Amino acid sequence: MMWGQHLIVDMSGCDRTAVTDKGTIHSFCNELVEKIDMVPYGEPLIEHFAKHDPSVSGHTLVQLIETSNITAHFVDSTGDIYLDVFSCKEFAEDRVLELCHDFFSPLTIHASTLDRTAGQPSSTTWSWPNQK
Repeated sequence: MMWGQHLIVDMSGCDRTAVTDKGTIHSFCNELVEKIDMVPYGEPLIEHFAKHDPSVSGHTLVQLIETSNITAHFVDSTGDIYLDVFSCKEFAEDRVLELCHDFFSPLTIHASTLDRTAGQPSSTTWSWPNQK
C-alpha cells in the first residue's frame, strides 16, 4: 500500500514578474489547493529568503494541507521554481503542471513522482545507511 504521492517539479525560465510577486505566488497556491481537491490548513506562508545572495534569493512557499504539504522556492535571478506536492490523498499531477504553466510560463518543466512507502524501497529511492 502506498502511503503518499510526492510530485517534484523543477521549472526554468519562468516569467520573472510572476516569480517575484508575492501576490501571484499566493494566488497560485490557493488555486493549486483547490484544483487538486485538497483542504488547506491555514493560510500559506510566503517569505523572501537569502537576500544576502542574489543568485539564490527568492520567495519560499509553505502550505500545509490536511493530507500533508506543498512547498516551493522561487528564484528571483533565474526565474526557476522548485515545487513539491506531497499528499497521502491521491491527486491529478497533470492539473499541477497545467497550473504551473498557466501562472509562470516556464521554458521547461521537469517532473517526477515518488510513491512514498516506508520500509519498501523502490527503484527511485535509496536507503541510508547502506543495508544488505
